[in-house]
Amino acid sequence: MPCRTVAACWEPAVGRPVVIVGDCMLDVDIEGSATRLSPEAPVPVVDAERVWQRPGGAGLAAVLAARGEDDVVLVTAIADDADGRRLADLLASAGVTVVALPMTGTTVCKTRIRAVGQSMLRLDHGDGTVSDGQLPDRAAQVLADARAVCVADYGRGVAAHRGLRRLLERAAERVPLVWDPHPRGAAPVPGCHLVTPNQDEAQGRSAESLRRDWQARAVCVTLSSRGAVLATDADGSVHVPVPAAAAAGSGRSDTCGAGDRFAVAATLALADGHDAEAAVAAAVEAASRFVATGGAVGVSSPTDFGAHSGAMTEPAAIVGDVVEVRDRLRRRSGRLVATGGCFDLLHTGHVRLLHQARQLGDALVVLLNSDSSVRALKGPTRPVMAAADRARVLCALACVDAVVIFDESSPEHQLERLRPDVWVKGGDYTEADLPEAQVVRRHGGEVVLLPTVAGYSSTNLIAAMRS
Repeated sequence: MPCRTVAACWEPAVGRPVVIVGDCMLDVDIEGSATRLSPEAPVPVVDAERVWQRPGGAGLAAVLAARGEDDVVLVTAIADDADGRRLADLLASAGVTVVALPMTGTTVCKTRIRAVGQSMLRLDHGDGTVSDGQLPDRAAQVLADARAVCVADYGRGVAAHRGLRRLLERAAERVPLVWDPHPRGAAPVPGCHLVTPNQDEAQGRSAESLRRDWQARAVCVTLSSRGAVLATDADGSVHVPVPAAAAAGSGRSDTCGAGDRFAVAATLALADGHDAEAAVAAAVEAASRFVATGGAVGVSSPTDFGAHSGAMTEPAAIVGDVVEVRDRLRRRSGRLVATGGCFDLLHTGHVRLLHQARQLGDALVVLLNSDSSVRALKGPTRPVMAAADRARVLCALACVDAVVIFDESSPEHQLERLRPDVWVKGGDYTEADLPEAQVVRRHGGEVVLLPTVAGYSSTNLIAAMRS
């Protein structure tokens, strides 16, 4: 979309960091099944099966930004306690550089207990807030170098820090600044390029009235499945709907993190030189796809459940015939997801694909090429690992519920019997490359292509080791 006004557009600054500013917390999801009521009270009993952890608040925004950006810096307050150290490790593993502000109190941790994809209860602990002292020099430096800034305010004091607000005002004069507000947080600094309240945060007010009060160049009020209403200083108000293609998907409704996904997508679009309307359109589509494919659980990391209880010391996944696997998993109910491949030397790209695939449903089956099948596809020197060993490694992953080993070059025959609700492959394929797609669709399933992680390939890893 072309730029409408000079004030709304700028040349993208390549090679400089995207900076996320705001309050960070540790989010925990305990997932399980609920099939009975407690004898002590009429409440459901959740049999916990998996624990997932991820950065929350501004930390989630930073992780989402790092999926598409090489240089993401998070300016936040982190406590030196067990939850804070776990949070720092998760951010580092996602490729996020942290500029830490001093914190008073303990790390805020939000734990959701979920069954069959639905939240049953949330438990919060921690009272950490940013200390209103002098900022580290590094904070001023990264904001001066930023090519775009996103403020994810969660009402814990970072966005209210007086020194930081002065730096943010100066940043808004030079580069795109997007502010995602919070009811308990500070007002956006004047001059923001875009402020993104949801309906509750707007408190019944129009985007235009908020824009005037906040002295912002643009404000969009997000409307969940109905898109967003955008008001700019040049073009008045316009409704930005959700594209039909983005609204389609798994049908799951976990909206956790959708606001962060929206704000980050808008920030990156503005950083690339798009005007406010084009940025909001990109953000509406990105947030809708994010929710349709499972929400924030798609960027969570599994933890050892045994650290939380004595259960599950052995892998819970099953290996067997496709009919056995199908019948056992179907008895659990919910959406059945399947993916397939050789998985000869499991790497980061594989793990991310499997993890994201699991978030599209309630059980994940991996169709694994047998040794003879791998040789037919990859040549006589493959596989490096026998099928039984590859299956054991896959079964040890918390996101895998079952593995089926098959001999054919294509999984079509297995899919005829498995009939999954979703068939997942990496984004290096197209549907034209997948003859099995017709089988999946014939039985009412959908085909989802997930993005791959650049630079990871079993073939390249094996070649490098052999050289």
